[in-house]
Formats: sequence, C-alpha cells, structure tokens
Amino acid sequence: MSDAEEPKSPSVWRFARAERAHVVIDAAGYFNLLHDAMLGARERIMLLGWDFDTRVRLGSGRRWWHLPRRARYPARLGGLVVWLVRRRRTLRVMVLRWSFGAGKVLLRGSMLLDMIRWAFNRRIFFRLDSALPMGCSHHEKVVVIDDCLAACGGIDITFARWDTAEHRDDDPRRRSPGGLRYRPWHDLAMLVDGEAAAALGELARERWHGARTGDKVLEPCQPRRASLWPQGLVAEFTDVEIGIARTRAPWRGAAAIREVEALFLEHIARARRLIYMESQYFASRVVAEALARRLAEPDPPEIVLVTSLSVHSWLQRQAMDTARVRLLQSLALVDHAGRLHVYAPLTARGTPIYVHAKLMIVDDEIVRIGSANLNNRSMGLDSECDLFIDAARPGNGHVGPAITTLRHRLIAEHCGLPPGQVAEALAQGSMADLVASLPKTGRRLAPLPLRRLTQTQKALADTAFLDPERPEDIFAVPARRRGLFRAEGVLPRPDAGLTHGESR
Repeated sequence: MSDAEEPKSPSVWRFARAERAHVVIDAAGYFNLLHDAMLGARERIMLLGWDFDTRVRLGSGRRWWHLPRRARYPARLGGLVVWLVRRRRTLRVMVLRWSFGAGKVLLRGSMLLDMIRWAFNRRIFFRLDSALPMGCSHHEKVVVIDDCLAACGGIDITFARWDTAEHRDDDPRRRSPGGLRYRPWHDLAMLVDGEAAAALGELARERWHGARTGDKVLEPCQPRRASLWPQGLVAEFTDVEIGIARTRAPWRGAAAIREVEALFLEHIARARRLIYMESQYFASRVVAEALARRLAEPDPPEIVLVTSLSVHSWLQRQAMDTARVRLLQSLALVDHAGRLHVYAPLTARGTPIYVHAKLMIVDDEIVRIGSANLNNRSMGLDSECDLFIDAARPGNGHVGPAITTLRHRLIAEHCGLPPGQVAEALAQGSMADLVASLPKTGRRLAPLPLRRLTQTQKALADTAFLDPERPEDIFAVPARRRGLFRAEGVLPRPDAGLTHGESR
C-alpha cells in the first residue's frame, strides 16, 4: 500500500513491500553479506553511519597469487571502495558520517592514507553530517546499493564491531585494526530488497542533502534486472511489507520527526502475550512509562529485556546506567505479577557480551530492528531509522512463524542452545522459566544486577541531564526538565535503597 493510498501516520514514514527480507545476527555475517553485495554494485553505493573505519575487513578478499588480477579484490573497506570505482566507471560511492570526532582519522593509522586516496577520486564522496542541533548526533546506520538492496540496523562499519554468534572468549579474530582485543559484541541488521530498498534509497538521498553536503541533487538509480540478493542467503521473509520509522530533531525550519517514539508506544500497547527487547541502553522515560502501564494491568504480558551489563565510558555510565537503575527500580514497584525480566548475556567464561542491538518483538507478530536505542536521545535528538514487519498489515499474515523462529534463534544464541531446544522449552513455559532452568555455566543470560547509586547519581539520573528528550532540554535548568519522573502516577519514584526485585 503506497503513501497515497492511506493517511499519514505519526509513527510511520513509509510502508513498502520487499520481495525478501532477512535479519542478520552479528557483524561477522553482516560484513560478509555487504562485501558480496557491493561487488555487484553498478551505479551507487550509499553508506550512512555514526562512524566508519576504512581499515575494517568486510570479507575475506581474494588476493591469492595464482588468481588473475581481474579476479582479485580487497577485503578492507578502504581498498574495496577504490577497487570498485576503478573497475566500474558508472559507480559512485557516497559515505556520510557524523561530523563529531572526525579528527580520530588522524589516529587510525592507514585510514588517513585511505581518506587521501578517496579524496583524489572523483567518484568517491566522503561527507560529514553537521546539520544537526547542538548536542544531537547522526546515528542511523543505513546501506543502500543501486536502490535495489538495502540494510538498516545497529551495526556501524567500524572497529570493535565484528563478532560471530558464538561470541567465543578467546576468538583471535576479534581484534581492532591496531591489533587490540575487544569484548564480545552482539548486534543486528535487517536486509531488504525491492520497493523497501528503494524507499531506503530515498531516505538516504534526503539525509545526504539534509546534511548540507553541497553536492548536486541525487536522482534514483536506474532499475536493474539482476538481483543483488546475496547468493545462498535464504530469506526469512518473502513478499512482505516493511514499515520505516525515523527520528529527526527540528533543524532550520524543518519540524521534528518522532515516529520512532510513537511506534514504540503503539507496539508496547499492542502486546498481549510477550515483549522481547534487545537494547544497548534502557533510559527512555516514555518507554518506561508505557511498560509501567502494561505491568500494572491485572494480567500483563511477559517482558524480557536483554541489555549490556555496563556501557563503555564513564560518561555513558553516568548518563545511561544510572537512569537504567532508577527506571528498573521504579518498574519493579508496579510489577505485581513479576513479569519484567532483565538480563545481561555472558560468554562461557562469564565475560559480558556487549549488546549493541536495537530490537523489539511483540507477540511474535511484530519484529522491529533499527538504530534507535531505548533512551531519550533516540526518541527526539539523534537521527534514527528503524524497520519493522507487522503481521497485522495487509499481505503480512504469513510472517508470524518466521518472527517466532527469529526470537528462538536469538534466545538460543544467548543461552548457548540449539534453536530447536529453545522452541521445545518455550512451548512448555515462559522465556524467564527457560533462562532460570539453565545451568549457571556456559554461554548464558544472567539477571542484571543493579548497583547502588549515590544521591548525586540519583539526582543526575532523575533530571536526565545527560540524556535529554528534546534539543531545548540540553540547556534547560534541571527544574524545567522533563526528567524521568515528571508524569506523576505513571512511574513511582523508587525508594533510595531499593534494588531490582526487592519489592516483589
């Protein structure tokens, strides 16, 4: 159904059909698929992201001595882009990165050489997005190839993202380009083709010009007969409608777009049986309020959140971990049926796996994947893009089993089990029952411990000073901020010494 055939929704930018769609779990598989798809590009590759590192290896490459030169190609992003445009005179590669921290290129060794090579090629365009209000970021991660294959999710093409679904403790391949080891990493992206890919192409072009790149207006790519769908990849979803939701802060006369936020509220309100979420953060006031309303009902759905044990930097811990503690403590007060369960994934040796995925599954009828976290910034400040599939939409009645299988695959990965065993266990009980029944060894989900906060940390979290909802909140005095507990009666303010689970 096209835009012209239905009224504009405050929670959806566009609906478009895809011949195929597939959820790619973790960056090892994602990078390989992108590498193969880029080899087939003919007209345009658009890469939008929070960060890029040209030293990242997307695939294995082909540089063996016995191959003819025409059959060799690089694996690194920087070299691959140059190789592609040299061999395809019609191809242009366009990369849009957030402007903040662009100086890090100088500290990334050979990346500086790659950027010089790119700068001297007239068909490679590397631009920085600074067309955002102060304090906002370009956060969406979108790849579009010839307007006929596209990807959207949480995976940035940069260092310390690559990992496999096994998340092995001592995987020698999990090293930054500089040779440093990094922690296990879990992430997701959705691959689509057809009209959905063309719609993401339009979104990418709009974002390119909205970033004030100074380049001429980009036209849609010419239609292609040959498919770019990766050979051997069996799509989970076929002939399916894809929804697209965005976040944009108001900027120079352009109104704010808060489709991501509105869609979260719709999907949480829709749930009857279960909500399964994966998110880097849990700090959104509006999402917590929506969950509180559901948990307060006589028969609430089961709600499972898989998140990181802790975030990276000291500043992020003050902004996100403290707000997470306060919100989860508050939700515990209304969770009379004990239906909210929050877990952190661990490797076989107990090493925390960093969760960078942004996913929600509702009743095995809705699956949503994108760049938006469960924090305030993703609702109103940063540029975001989410994709979703809804079984209730016209022509989507067949997608339920595939969504169920996806949820089983994710739980199986986190618990170190075969997906079939997870399916059997969930047929007999809840997700929380399954996690509780497993041994406390091996790859597993562990209940998230909430640390005790100081009074200063509580005050900082409650004002949402480091995670504002709107650009004007960045400079607002604390008394005028919306904060975490401004809607009285929805989220009760937690007691000072309460820890997660004590109120039950």
